[in-house]
Amino acid sequence: MDTDPVAGPVNRPVRVAIVDDHPVVVEGIRSWLAVEPRLTVVATGDDPDVVLRDAPDADVVLLDLRLHGRMAVDGVAGLSAAGRRVVVYSEHTDPATILAVLDAGAVAFLAKHEGREHCVATLLAAADDRPYVPPALAGAMVGDARPDRPALSDKEREALLLWFQSMSKASVARRMRISEHTVKQYVDRARIKYTRAGRPAATKSALLARAIEDGLIRPEEIGVYRSYASSDRPTP
Repeated sequence: MDTDPVAGPVNRPVRVAIVDDHPVVVEGIRSWLAVEPRLTVVATGDDPDVVLRDAPDADVVLLDLRLHGRMAVDGVAGLSAAGRRVVVYSEHTDPATILAVLDAGAVAFLAKHEGREHCVATLLAAADDRPYVPPALAGAMVGDARPDRPALSDKEREALLLWFQSMSKASVARRMRISEHTVKQYVDRARIKYTRAGRPAATKSALLARAIEDGLIRPEEIGVYRSYASSDRPTP
């Protein structure tokens, strides 16, 4: 597999949907992405529902946080809960806002002043469920002193709990009535959040330990906790 020193693995095209209510911004992003052969803009518009109806197979949604004068944090949560990889793109770069969109399920935050290189790298990383931390996001995370970070969504926690309870991802998918791909997204997002917090969890046992340390999972919920703790093999 080819690799890129900034963007990471290079192995497939990435379909991008852009949601922004400023045509000049949309055209600017289009021009940035047009010179990157791995990225293809498949739909644009100012309404997330319409854009994603036009491009149901989009790999990444680049979402302006402020649409028609209103902050769209709830929209981030809805898209993320539906299994979408959301990269929030905004001029609102205060740490509280950045952390709020991450807690809502965004896979990354990109400041509008951060330029083409960071935009391309963030989108490629998001499509591969890899962490990439642009400067504004890094600043917010370094300054995050909240004792409960990183926060997992209810769906992420449910998927992890079922997976930890000795289920395969296929079994978790049937139990949650979602696709196996979506289960993998929930698990990978949890890993990404811990990596960003400086506490990587590359194995199933490490991820379980993190979740228990943070009170996200209680030991009594996991009947086979000791067998997980004694194994440190990467798990698909």
